Amino acid sequence: MFKGEIRKQSPKNLLLLFQILALLLLLAYEQMHADKMIFIMAMGLILIIYLSNYLLIKISSGDNYIFLIVTMLITIGIIVIYRIDEKLGIKQLTWISLGIFLFFLVYFMVKRLKKIDDWLYLYLVLAYLLFIITFAFGDRKFGAINWVSFRGFAFQPGEITKIVLIFLLASYYSNTEKWRHIKYSSYYIMGVVYSFIALLFLQKDLGTALVFYIIFASIQFIYEEDRKLILYNIGLFLGSGVLGYVLFDHVKIRFQAWLNPWIYIERQGYQITQSLFAIAEGGFFGKGLGMGHPDFVPVVYTDFIFSAICEEMGIFTGIGIVMLFMIFVYRGFKIAISQENRFYRILAIGISTLFGIQSFIILGGVLKMIPLTGLTLPFISYGGSSILSSFIALSILQICSEDMTSREDTDE
Repeated sequence: MFKGEIRKQSPKNLLLLFQILALLLLLAYEQMHADKMIFIMAMGLILIIYLSNYLLIKISSGDNYIFLIVTMLITIGIIVIYRIDEKLGIKQLTWISLGIFLFFLVYFMVKRLKKIDDWLYLYLVLAYLLFIITFAFGDRKFGAINWVSFRGFAFQPGEITKIVLIFLLASYYSNTEKWRHIKYSSYYIMGVVYSFIALLFLQKDLGTALVFYIIFASIQFIYEEDRKLILYNIGLFLGSGVLGYVLFDHVKIRFQAWLNPWIYIERQGYQITQSLFAIAEGGFFGKGLGMGHPDFVPVVYTDFIFSAICEEMGIFTGIGIVMLFMIFVYRGFKIAISQENRFYRILAIGISTLFGIQSFIILGGVLKMIPLTGLTLPFISYGGSSILSSFIALSILQICSEDMTSREDTDE
């Protein structure tokens, strides 16, 4: 029993050591001019993370390693963001603290809710409502209408809509017997998802549209009984891709920059070429914190934070981040396989796919594997909406990692 307790505490203690070393790295970067408030806030965050991991072990019988992995990712992210811009670093500390609070709030709220697998129409209305808010009050940034500003506070409703989509699909595919009396019900749900994608096309938020499609395609491939729909889905996706290329000039520009950025190095290829230069400049071990030039890459603290990490911390650190995401997604799918409750199993599949595909798309874009899209790297990039929605999704995945069969029996 004593050995088992040590085994449980060891990852948490190793994480504490990792974060203390990260704080010392920040202090070494600041040398003797470190702001006392930054030091206090950083120590406060370390304490919050340590206590959160301790609390999670006590209250949750599920997978406690996914939270540990995430806290490693946010630690790396906060170091680099603070190095790039101290004000943004302080804001990111605030968002992360709020995100951890939201993680536990959502955890307790969702666990208390009953029959949430029957709320399909509520999820449908909520998704459309979020789109209406975006169109009515949204601002155009970087060519897309996906930000809503209110009294100096800006957020992306699309970040929440991703999670609502997963709940919508989980509600439908976990209750297929209930919807069989409606003829062509699978076609209707497919039509709903494509209406979301069409609205994202109108917003010119094609990165989020791609995430929506892959989440839907993944769940549909596993649970759809009418296999013809999968072929229709692939055909519609290919058609939508060609249509997006024809209709939107910025999509053409991104494809041109992806295929051969060097001939457009002073214009549309500037961002990706600077990213590749930064990664190459860092080598295996990096130039050292504060020794690189991340400011050469436009919007480096969101879309291209991976380039800044590789430049100053080295390709080995970049490989470590990729492996952390791979382990995280692996554990997410392992949670889905182990979950007996079909609704929570589909939720786990959807959330794991969300994190996996979003990290792949942005990492692939930064490394010139695929065309660039305007997405953030989960838990690492700067951004309040991204951090908060990611912690909400993580909280739901934490619930999915628990045994929900007894809950199912109680609800019935």
